[in-house]
Amino acid sequence: MGEVCKREEENGVGGGGVVDPADSAKLYEDDVPAPMPMMALNHISRLCKSVDASVRFYDKALGFVLIHRPPALEFNGAWLFNYGVGIHLVQRDDARKAPDVNPGDLDPMDNHISFQCEDMGALEKRLSEMRIKYMKRTINEEEGSPIDQLFFKDPDGFMIEICNCENLELVPAGALGRLRLPRERHNPPLRLDADDGEA
Repeated sequence: MGEVCKREEENGVGGGGVVDPADSAKLYEDDVPAPMPMMALNHISRLCKSVDASVRFYDKALGFVLIHRPPALEFNGAWLFNYGVGIHLVQRDDARKAPDVNPGDLDPMDNHISFQCEDMGALEKRLSEMRIKYMKRTINEEEGSPIDQLFFKDPDGFMIEICNCENLELVPAGALGRLRLPRERHNPPLRLDADDGEA
């Protein structure tokens, strides 16, 4: 363990350091992995105290749509989808804990998922209307590419970030040839003849 930490610190990775893009080639010089056939983030999965409460939250606060789950999944849960990503909810029992939940104050450094937003004002208004406690901040103003962020928690205490991160230019640090941008095919097929009634 000490050897790994020492090596990371030498490369500027450990001890809270930041990798300098000018030195980023060091990260790739040994074993360059073969190109991977991955396309995009498919879904996140969350353990819930109440699947019903979480479905209502992700529907009303963030606009996710309930979709059908495969019948083979016999445990209590729900699947939602929108914006090219799925959220899979699983009913929690006493044997299953959610170790990445911090029930305390809103802290942007906590584990979280982040969604890109095209109208931060509309999202903030929605959170206010639903009386959801949130933290608002703007970063990167000095560099001329300000990023607005909203942080809040779902009913189980999982952190969610909403941001307008398209303001920040994506600059690969050394592995440009390995960067794959998703195409339209990364979205799952949509069955248009499905019943549009309330689930």
